[in-house]
Amino acid sequence: MAVTIKQIAQACNISRGTVDRVLNNRGKVKPETEQLIRETANRLGYVPNPAGRALAAQKKNYVIGILLISEGIRFYDEVIAGIRRAEQEIHSYGVGILLKTMRGYQIEKQLALIDEMKSQIHFLILNPMNDQRIADKIAELTEEGIEVLTINTDIEDSKRISHVGCDYVKSGETAAGLLGLVTRGKAKVGIATGTPMLSGHNQRITGFHTICKEKYPMIEILDIIETNDDDTCAYENTRKMLEKHKDISAIYIVAAGTVGVCKAVEQAGLVDQITIVSSDLIPETRDLIQRGIIKATICQQPFTQGYKAVNMAFKRLVSNITPTKELNITKNEIKILENMN
Repeated sequence: MAVTIKQIAQACNISRGTVDRVLNNRGKVKPETEQLIRETANRLGYVPNPAGRALAAQKKNYVIGILLISEGIRFYDEVIAGIRRAEQEIHSYGVGILLKTMRGYQIEKQLALIDEMKSQIHFLILNPMNDQRIADKIAELTEEGIEVLTINTDIEDSKRISHVGCDYVKSGETAAGLLGLVTRGKAKVGIATGTPMLSGHNQRITGFHTICKEKYPMIEILDIIETNDDDTCAYENTRKMLEKHKDISAIYIVAAGTVGVCKAVEQAGLVDQITIVSSDLIPETRDLIQRGIIKATICQQPFTQGYKAVNMAFKRLVSNITPTKELNITKNEIKILENMN
């Protein structure tokens, strides 16, 4: 038979009301009491009633807030497609989605949008900049009862409950391995990153640098430019990098800005002299691979990231299911001309 709240209360010698508040997140309880109740519920095999949870969710009209730094970045089209698919599936439970997007990397703007959203939401899925002010805001939301899950890129030392995204270090390591194979371990590389304000971009560079140092000492990193995930900025900064370093023989594109980087390489007449490895597979990248300008790209399952993040938030709100993993990693996948179908 199913374990009841009454049985848990009796086992803990605590009132049913207190047990109900803990298991349904309906109010503050002393930490030691909450720990006892949750440990007892797990030991007895308590499973929430899904029908009851669904009915309760419909009455509460839960809203999952989502804030993405996605404007002007085609990669996020698939992330949002995953979000919308999940939204369709949870709609019948009375759970809604409030999606807001922003362009560029301004800390104050992200903070302002979070403040603008918080009175309208019960949970936040955040694509955060890696800054202490954002971490402090996550702690503030958590204290107010709004839990946070990070998506696509993570943030250091924060109180977010979980993260959904790829292993960026492994992505960078994979890029270095590919370049090592294609160039026979000898190249002078320019790196086009997005922004140092996102931990994922920095982690890709770390992974790339580590493999070059350990396995390919003849691969030399000449320069690192920023694209701000914008093709115009990527074009200008790549053009300047190519003028400064006439001996560049490879480029690693860490994030968005792929079209701008490749445009600069094409206009300089260096397509046959520079090996390019990129990140992610938007339609423009697919075209550049088909034209032979990009040799390979490393993908990270953006649709899955959006879909999974919403489902995790939904389960947390409706069924009080805490994510079992701190890091929910989507796989890195190498795409070349021959396997893009």
